[in-house]
Amino acid sequence: MRIHTGEKPFKCGVCEKMFTQKSALKMHVRMHTGEKPFKCEVCGKMFARISNSKRHMRIHTGEKPFKCEVCEKMFTDISALKMHVRLHTGEKPFKCEVCEKMFINTGNLRRHMRIHTGEKQFKCEVCEKMFTQKSSLKVHVRLHTGEKPFKCELCEKMFIDNCSLKMHMRIHTREKSFKCEVCGKTFLRVGDLTPHIRIHTGETPFKCNVCGKMFTRNDVLKRHLRIHTGEKPFKCEVCGNLFARNSNLTRHMRIHTGE
Repeated sequence: MRIHTGEKPFKCGVCEKMFTQKSALKMHVRMHTGEKPFKCEVCGKMFARISNSKRHMRIHTGEKPFKCEVCEKMFTDISALKMHVRLHTGEKPFKCEVCEKMFINTGNLRRHMRIHTGEKQFKCEVCEKMFTQKSSLKVHVRLHTGEKPFKCELCEKMFIDNCSLKMHMRIHTREKSFKCEVCGKTFLRVGDLTPHIRIHTGETPFKCNVCGKMFTRNDVLKRHLRIHTGEKPFKCEVCGNLFARNSNLTRHMRIHTGE
């Protein structure tokens, strides 16, 4: 009857939250105490609720009782199914209060919020660089380990992440999916399209701190800075001559090859 009357006679002594049933209060208190009385007999993981323990067991048994009516994909729990269905319906019920971008689940919204807050909670143990997402840290660590788990099936070149592999595949397919809306020129990467658009807008966001000259691309600014620093990072392995640009080294190599 308390469901209908709204009566909540059971009070949490820590946060003073009220509950209709004593069992619900008991379960809630475990949030404060950290008590997890339900143990998985397979892997030993502990749970505060028996329902969570039962759901977890499906990982070991492989049971997937919840089915998507659209694509027939199976899921271990109802919440995962509900989230999946949003891919078909396009429903995005979780909204960012800063930029109003919409998301299909709270996890994606929380990760997105780090863009606005600048929070970086994932740290590289090698170089101590911080990341907003665990997945970004995982990819970064491969720079230290040299691990490249993604392989091109055409040329067997290896990559540290799937995104780099997909971008590489466009070399083989010659797909240029990023198009300039002004002149129609297409590009393999969005990173190439963005600076190209600045040709039309006249935007030059990269400034030389020495002479004040402005540039559309950061890599062009870096090349320009070598004029001031005298840096010549490209070395001829034949005669030892140094060059500020790789293109100059390539031209120089023709002297040795006779090309």
